[in-house]
Amino acid sequence: MGMQLNSGKGFLAEINVTPFVDVMLVLLIIFMVTAPMLTQGVEVDLPETKAVETLPEDSDTVVLHVLKDGTIKLDKYEVKIEDLGNHLKRMEMQKGKLLYLQADKDVAYGVVVKVMAEVRAAGVQKLGVVAEPEEEKL
Repeated sequence: MGMQLNSGKGFLAEINVTPFVDVMLVLLIIFMVTAPMLTQGVEVDLPETKAVETLPEDSDTVVLHVLKDGTIKLDKYEVKIEDLGNHLKRMEMQKGKLLYLQADKDVAYGVVVKVMAEVRAAGVQKLGVVAEPEEEKL
């Protein structure tokens, strides 16, 4: 892999950069194709649940309902999303109480994410998600 000099006494070692350029161009193309997908996301058809346990009925659980019209209820009481964090802090969710999120299937995903962000900002570490069992088809 050397090249003979004019004098014929030595070799000149040169790096062949062609494979390096080829690899870099392939990586550039892969990055250009995948980068827009990272910001836009991909549409996913979520599966239905088959095994759902019943919700505990003790005093250490609180259920956060998100209705399809955007109404948020903490147990039976309606709250605004701006006040949700304060209500959760007052209820002392950090001291062993479990919070479950039950959202209507027609609720926009963005609303559920906002509610989850407020819950996290309030200091709740564990959040359960309630799902309905799938109906058996006859």
